[in-house]
Amino acid sequence: MKLLHLDASALGANSVTRELTAAIVARWQDEVKDLQVEYRDLDANPVAHLTGATLGASDAEAAADAAKVMEQFLAADVIVIGAPMYNFSVPSTLKAWIDRIAVAGKTFRYTEAGPQGLAGGKRVIVASGRGGLHAGQPTDFVEPYLRQVFGFLGISEVEFVRAEGVAYSPQHRTDAIAAARASIPRPLARAA
Repeated sequence: MKLLHLDASALGANSVTRELTAAIVARWQDEVKDLQVEYRDLDANPVAHLTGATLGASDAEAAADAAKVMEQFLAADVIVIGAPMYNFSVPSTLKAWIDRIAVAGKTFRYTEAGPQGLAGGKRVIVASGRGGLHAGQPTDFVEPYLRQVFGFLGISEVEFVRAEGVAYSPQHRTDAIAAARASIPRPLARAA
């Protein structure tokens, strides 16, 4: 089984989502024999944002990286993503990665009946950190966006591990992280 681990936080060692993705991956490594893990830090090693040059593949280095991103995504059975909320949405580095995996003819296609996802059968676990309380609120553009994107690609098994209100106080941060850690899904348990 292959697991792709992505972190997008710009906060380094102070990142809530990096702590949570590490805990999620550690649980999988403990419970899944022969798990193969690939890691990419989208802050330290970002994917080039879409531009005319990158979309047209005139930048050979960016084109090679885009091909690698797609290969890693398609090969993964499980994708663990650190998705902190920045200005009510995902970091631009994560959006750039998504732009590389949402490719017509590879991960989705259009049919007479409408769009069809081609990347089904994967499980996505998102570690989400938020300074305030946003789950289920109109201010949350992280979870609905990621559910839409992965659903469009044919992935229906998308789970969230949330630490909310981490900016309220040090104690609230500690409690939110503890609650999020307690909600980490088990590898063999399936999303509802």
